[in-house]
Amino acid sequence: MNKPALYLITIVAAAGLGWWAWSLDRGRQAAIEIPAAASANTRSSGSTSGVHDGPARTPAPAGSGAPAARGPVNVEAARAELVSLSETAFTVGTLRANESVVVKPEIAGRVDRIAFDGGSLVRKGALLVALDATVAAAEAEQIRAELALARSNYQRTADLAGQKFVSESARDQAASNLKVVEAKLKLAEAKLAKTQIRAPFSGRLGLRNFSVGDFIREGAELVVLEDVSQMKVDLRLPERYLGQLRRGQALELEFDAYPGRRFGAVLEAIDVQVDANGRSVVVRGRMSNPDGLLRAGMFAKASLTLAQRANAVVVPEEALVPAGELQFVYRIEDGKAMRVRVRIGLRRDGKVEIVEGLRGGDQVVTAGQPRLTRDATEVQVLGAVRQGG
Repeated sequence: MNKPALYLITIVAAAGLGWWAWSLDRGRQAAIEIPAAASANTRSSGSTSGVHDGPARTPAPAGSGAPAARGPVNVEAARAELVSLSETAFTVGTLRANESVVVKPEIAGRVDRIAFDGGSLVRKGALLVALDATVAAAEAEQIRAELALARSNYQRTADLAGQKFVSESARDQAASNLKVVEAKLKLAEAKLAKTQIRAPFSGRLGLRNFSVGDFIREGAELVVLEDVSQMKVDLRLPERYLGQLRRGQALELEFDAYPGRRFGAVLEAIDVQVDANGRSVVVRGRMSNPDGLLRAGMFAKASLTLAQRANAVVVPEEALVPAGELQFVYRIEDGKAMRVRVRIGLRRDGKVEIVEGLRGGDQVVTAGQPRLTRDATEVQVLGAVRQGG
C-alpha cells in the first residue's frame, strides 16, 4: 500500500473517532438538562397535579424577609407565696441594771463591822457596814438627859404660870427651850443612824475594797449595789426608724457569753432627742433576769421587730427584672409571659416581698427572661414549678 492511501485512511479514522466523542458528550448534557426541566415543571404544576415522588419542600422565597416560624420559649417559673413576714431592725447595745447605786457613807468614820460578802444578794434595808458609833451614841445620850431636864422645867413653869406666880413670857421661854432640845436629840439620833449603812433596795452587791478598821471619809465609794432581777438594754437606731418605733415592740437579744441562746425583751422607752452627730435615736428595752445570768455592761446584739405582716406576697429574687429604678417581673398567664411592674418591700433569705403588682399564687418567670424580647411571648415552663416562699 502506497503512502498516500495510508494517510487518507488515518485521517478518516481520526475524524470518525472525534465525531463519536462529540456525540457521546452531547448525549450526557441532554440527560442532565431533561431531569432539571422536568423538576421545574413538577414544581410549577404541583398545586394541580398533586403527584410527587418524595416529600414536598417549600423554601421561603429569596429576598422576601419573612421570619422563620418560632415555638414557645423555654423558661423556669415559680409561684408567689403568702407568708408571715416581719420587718426587723438589727443593732447593738449595752445592758444596764434595773437599779444601780454606789453605796457611800454620809459621814466620816472608822469601819466597825462589815455585814456582807462580795457578790451576795441582799434585801432592802439590810445592814451593809457599821461605823464606829461611840461618839455619836454618847452625844445622843447627853441630849436625852438635857431633854428630860427641859421637859421638867417646862412643866413647872406651866404650873406656876397657871397659878399666876410667873409670867406668860417665862412659860413661853420654857416651851421654846424644850423644842430646841428635842430638835438637838433628833439631830444626834440621825447622826447615830448614819453610822449604819443599809441597802436602799434589794439586789446583788459587787466586790468590796475596804476592811474593818479602815477610816473612810464622807462620800467614799464602798460597794456597788445593783438590782439585776430585771435588766435594761440601751440601743441606738438610725433616725429613719423613728416613725416606726412604738412602746411594747418585741426585742430579741443575743450575747457572746451564751452562744446560740436568745433572750426576749420589750421596748420600754424612746429618748426625747435625736443625736445630731450620728442622726440616731436611743431606745431602751426591759427584760427579766430570773436566773441572774445577765450582768450590767454586757454587749448585746439585738433585733427589733418593727412590723408584722401575716399575708405578705414573696417570690424568688431572680424573678426581678430591674429597669433603672423600676422593678418588673414576667407573670405567666394562659401560657404567655406578661411584663408587670411591681413595687418591692423586704428581702429575706433569697426571697423578696412584692408590695404591689402580684397576688399569692401568681406564676412568675425565674429564668429565661432575656429570651422574652416582646410582651405576651408564648412560653413553656421546664420542670416542676417551684414555690416562692
